[in-house]
Amino acid sequence: METVTDLLLARENDSMTALLFADQHITWAEHVTESRRWAAYIEGMLDADAPPHVGVLLANVPEFSYLLGAAALGGFVLVGLNSTRSGPSIVDDARRTHCQLILTDSEHIHLVPDAMNIADIELGEPLGEPDPQDLFMLVFTSGTSGEPKAVRCTHDKVVTPGIMLASRFQLGPSDTVYVSMPLFHSNAIMAGWAVALAAGANLALRKTFSASGFLPDVRRFGATYANYVGTPLSYVLATPPRPDDRDNPLRVVYGNEATPGAAAQFADRFAVTVVDGFGSSEGGISIARTPDTPPTALGPMPEDVKILDASGNECAVAQFDGGRLTNEETAVGELVNTAGRGMFCGYYDDEDADADRMRGGMYWSGDLAYQDADGFVYFAGRSTGWMRVGGENLASAPIERILLRHSGIHAASVYGVPARGPGDRVMAAIVTEHADAVADVVEFLARQPDLARRARPELIRICTELPRTATHKVLTRELQRQRWNTPDPVWMSTEPAGPYRRLSELDRQHLEKSIGTHPGR
Repeated sequence: METVTDLLLARENDSMTALLFADQHITWAEHVTESRRWAAYIEGMLDADAPPHVGVLLANVPEFSYLLGAAALGGFVLVGLNSTRSGPSIVDDARRTHCQLILTDSEHIHLVPDAMNIADIELGEPLGEPDPQDLFMLVFTSGTSGEPKAVRCTHDKVVTPGIMLASRFQLGPSDTVYVSMPLFHSNAIMAGWAVALAAGANLALRKTFSASGFLPDVRRFGATYANYVGTPLSYVLATPPRPDDRDNPLRVVYGNEATPGAAAQFADRFAVTVVDGFGSSEGGISIARTPDTPPTALGPMPEDVKILDASGNECAVAQFDGGRLTNEETAVGELVNTAGRGMFCGYYDDEDADADRMRGGMYWSGDLAYQDADGFVYFAGRSTGWMRVGGENLASAPIERILLRHSGIHAASVYGVPARGPGDRVMAAIVTEHADAVADVVEFLARQPDLARRARPELIRICTELPRTATHKVLTRELQRQRWNTPDPVWMSTEPAGPYRRLSELDRQHLEKSIGTHPGR
């Protein structure tokens, strides 16, 4: 079984392929040398009696890649710190993961004043052969439903997808892997950086993702493979189309959580194969699409993965009437790896979170889903995002998929907000270019046969953009916190099929007052 160290050392004498950044061309041989120097420096800085954890607070710059290599060669654990969080939150993340050092640059030093600026460090030569099960990196979850948790990533957990994807897409030294997703996140490491390393390909880095810069970068670097997570494909699709869009070297784009239809549109517009999978930083469950997978499904149910209810019983097969799910109460449950933990190596120093994931020897993903009669799986939202409407549970993802059928809606998030009594109101935040588009959206929703009456949003918020994490996932908990208390226009219907009216400031005050007496709100 190989380690990240093995993959890196295989590039030790490679002067043919390289790390590409802006106008820099750094061979893999030079990369290994730089990683050795960093490993030697960091080894001399660490206290042997404390966890060898080093925080890295950088954009996608060459030094981040050197430090990943240094972690492989020097035996320390790299902790990817999310630069989009506030300074106090970053400090807390570093404290919770027992970072002895934080390495950053002049762009981020203001966030953590006690951090070390890499520009001020003089390097100087290194060590150790790790085991595949040794800890290589700590990667924080996106934090869409709560505080980010630090996921343990072993050498094996990084190497396995790197080798698998390089082999699956037949990548080699003549290819260039383009990485613009943040290197502090698992997608960029396992579906980008490790893929280039395993393939012996060129690695092209961009500091941060840019929709307008995507295609120019692909052409400039000669990129044949790119990774993504969340909605970047939609952002690129939103750029003005050009007659030469299909004239590019890209062969494969791989990632997960593309918005419905985006993968097919991207593939057609740019003449590229797009493979959208399903997974998470934890790695306990992954689902791969097949050619016969329905457009809104994740893929066929993997062996040993089941959909279970809260009591551990297998959920019923989904039933439909005109496309509408009719047995949501019994069909929707949590995706569970019944065979064990999969690639989940646990969270760092968080026994409660580990226990919540691993129950009864099975991995509980926290993701809701349902399965059709043909065995295909459909995402239904996060288990923390159940809405309780009319005394029954209601999942958010199917409503979001319906909204996104509307050509004028570019993004949508559906969530529960407090009702006057027990339960939730269904609220939708949508991104559209027209602030007065509600009448059109309401008419559109009335024509959707698979939208149940209780699933029709009671409140609709018109946004110019949705709050997102650095990995382009919607921060639904922030939308829930804001509710209707936002400068954005919010429209409300007080009857199941009634008209909508725009909320006034007085309406907002009445809504707040109506829920103020309910505990926990």
